Amino acid sequence: MFHLRTSLRFLILNKSNAPLPVLDQTRCFKRWVAPTLRELRKRQKKLGPQEPQPRSGFIEWNYRAELFAFGKRLHEEFQLPMLQTALTQPSYIEKEKVRQTELGISEVDINMQDNYELSERGAYLTNECVQAFLKHSFPLIPLEGIVAFKEYLLSTEMLSHIAAHLGMTELLLDSDYPPSKESLARSLLAIISAIEQCNGQERAFLFIRDFICTQMNQRDVFDMWNIEDPEVLLKQICEERKLGEVEPRLIGNCGKNTVLATYYIGLYVNKKLIGKGKLE
Repeated sequence: MFHLRTSLRFLILNKSNAPLPVLDQTRCFKRWVAPTLRELRKRQKKLGPQEPQPRSGFIEWNYRAELFAFGKRLHEEFQLPMLQTALTQPSYIEKEKVRQTELGISEVDINMQDNYELSERGAYLTNECVQAFLKHSFPLIPLEGIVAFKEYLLSTEMLSHIAAHLGMTELLLDSDYPPSKESLARSLLAIISAIEQCNGQERAFLFIRDFICTQMNQRDVFDMWNIEDPEVLLKQICEERKLGEVEPRLIGNCGKNTVLATYYIGLYVNKKLIGKGKLE
């Protein structure tokens, strides 16, 4: 009887102190995954670097749907034929004509228009809008500075940068892929003209302000404007505004009798400090 009670007590205590089941996490990769990836990597390395493939080469590509989505991303209402014209380069039409001729088609008929006229109109609108925006935003900057800022914003490098980040690289119809910077810049100007024709001139100006003029944000002025002779320019500005002669004065120094002596120079006009700097 004693042994029976001891056995029952042992079973009860053992059951109450039993550890809870623990689930171990495993990655569960199949054995064939690693060898397959190694083989694919080996074949890719054997082929060497490949040219970038256009997105239009994929089977699920729908150009009209992409054009519609592009307009919605910009919050603009485009006529799809107008938008397609703005994204069609003259070189693409020439390429299609040559391709049809090589296929033996005697009467080549391509019902497409290029974006030359749209880009010319867009360039005029952009130039006028950017210049007006800069004059309004920087009333104290001389004309040379306004021209330098405008050239910076309307450069091919800047316009192509904006177009690429708006997703126009895959939508552009060009003879080459990826398209050149000149093609991207020209298409962006054509898009601006298409906005004017579809939604009005005010919407086109808002687009230019939001996507082009904002590129000056957090940019140093002298990175965009290279002043060859600052002293001559300062004197010219003072003469035009009738401020008087520019007078430099020593306003402070540090470590005067040492190798690393520093002097602070201030520029005064009519006894008013207009600028200061340090020289070693």
